[in-house]
Amino acid sequence: MIRVPSVPIPASFGSLRSGSLADHYNSQIPTRLYCLRQQSRKTMLGYRRFLTSFCNIRNGSGKLLPFLSFSQHRLNSTLTEDPKLHDFLDYLEQLKNYERIGVPKDAGTDSDDGFDLDRMRRLLQRLGNPHSRFKVTAANIIYAFSAISLIFCSPHLLTIRERISLGRSGGPVSVELLRNLFYHIKGSLDLSIEMEGGALTHFEVFTALAFALFSQQGIDVAVIEAGLGGARDATNVLCSTGLAASVITSIGEEHLSALGGSLESIAMAKSGIIKTGRPVVIGGPLQPHIEHIIRSKASSLNSPVLSACDAGIKSITRFFGREAETPYQCCEIHINIQEDIPLFLDLPDVKLRMLGKHQLQNAVTATCAALCLRNEGWRISDVSIQAGLEKTFLPGRGQYLTKKEAETLGLPGVSIVVDGAHTEASAKGLIEIIKMENPDGPLALVVSMASDKDHMAFAMQLLTGRTPNVVILTETSIAGSRFRTVSASDLKEVWFRAATNLGINVLDLGTINQWKTDGFPNVFSGQMKTNHSQVLLIALPNALVGDSMQVADELLRYRTGQKTHLIAVTGSLHIVSSVLLAVSQN
Repeated sequence: MIRVPSVPIPASFGSLRSGSLADHYNSQIPTRLYCLRQQSRKTMLGYRRFLTSFCNIRNGSGKLLPFLSFSQHRLNSTLTEDPKLHDFLDYLEQLKNYERIGVPKDAGTDSDDGFDLDRMRRLLQRLGNPHSRFKVTAANIIYAFSAISLIFCSPHLLTIRERISLGRSGGPVSVELLRNLFYHIKGSLDLSIEMEGGALTHFEVFTALAFALFSQQGIDVAVIEAGLGGARDATNVLCSTGLAASVITSIGEEHLSALGGSLESIAMAKSGIIKTGRPVVIGGPLQPHIEHIIRSKASSLNSPVLSACDAGIKSITRFFGREAETPYQCCEIHINIQEDIPLFLDLPDVKLRMLGKHQLQNAVTATCAALCLRNEGWRISDVSIQAGLEKTFLPGRGQYLTKKEAETLGLPGVSIVVDGAHTEASAKGLIEIIKMENPDGPLALVVSMASDKDHMAFAMQLLTGRTPNVVILTETSIAGSRFRTVSASDLKEVWFRAATNLGINVLDLGTINQWKTDGFPNVFSGQMKTNHSQVLLIALPNALVGDSMQVADELLRYRTGQKTHLIAVTGSLHIVSSVLLAVSQN
């Protein structure tokens, strides 16, 4: 293991002094800011990325530079949201947002510390109980079938409208529908917020608005994704008569503290979406004692249970292919279940745009849910199920950018995959996707994570599954704030320890608060050429994600001498959002 705490500064980087590379770059900040004022407009445009990457930068003494403390995320939100929604968005901004500040301990458990569902029920009552006027599939899985006319999920990537999809097109709800409904119910929202003493949250108000929209549009059935666990989630206000089916895809250590601190308590929280007499679909595979918790809850409510891991279900991926630039996995799904809920379906040739074994299992789970609805009398044909599976695509989940999109990021010829993985299990899924496209070629990871995740387990999984050549640790705002963002330098230390624990040879290039593309790799030329098997680690806390990707590209090219390689951006949906935003703006 090698660390590089201090390196000499070559002449091409300036001749202020020798010392650490991080100190050198920090010393250049005031000088370059002054120079910006002296340059022509043409030159200043070249500094756009340099200047905007200074959000929350700290100088050598650790002090925050106050004149650069604007919110880059808020600027991004303004650019991506339609101006007609600004009143609505500003209204939501005044409410408590747990996506930004983190969920309190045990808030998702069915206990005295859990969220108050009665508060949500009172809000809906003031809106006329819109959630009682349509059927719901309560789930944490989003797949589109012909019979489903609405989807509600979170979080979003580029626009809050993504959280609501209407109709069979699967597109975000229109600006006009969302804006008009907001103004229509704003009086009731104002009264509720006042009556609840300001306790209503961003998620509760938006969920209530979504339910009101569903009712207004006269939909047949809605797929509602639980935001946190299930038992005390704001969506869990539905009674058994309004529920078509419950779907529990997996039980992992996500939101561990908020859901009781153990897999068992998480299983209990998620089983809270099970309602009396309504069918339950389990995705899995789950540990036997965890599945027993869910089945016991279902049994106590006389709810039939169907497992997507039933012995009568067979699914395989035959091959990985592309149509134009769209990757897919060609799969077979065969369902023949005689017990519990009898189901039959044979799909010998399904092209899934959602990649990886975990997405095939999700497809099987969604298919089982659709067949349950069919057993309940819904008219859902085999053809519509296959069409729904093949049409389904969720941005930011194993998404490969097109060549044109890579070019807009200044990375022509580079393969780029963005994936919101942030748990040990999802990291394993990402590795499977990477191996499909790039089993042994040069690989760089660009990672940013929230502070409340298991960083060590995430790093260990990625390093074990497919050892990268380069790992860039960076920082991205979460819901408009860095409050929940783990620092890039702390994240780098975790990755260094993970590599050490696994016996992986790693070269720690340190933390750089600002980088310079021209000649950047030359600073480390001696160290990087000593051992090509070393994994390069570097923290770039103040770089925009596009800049971090360009650093990854340069280090890969310099280290391997190859022009074709893969860059995977991961760690949260928020860093994925930053990439997709950069693509859309360019």
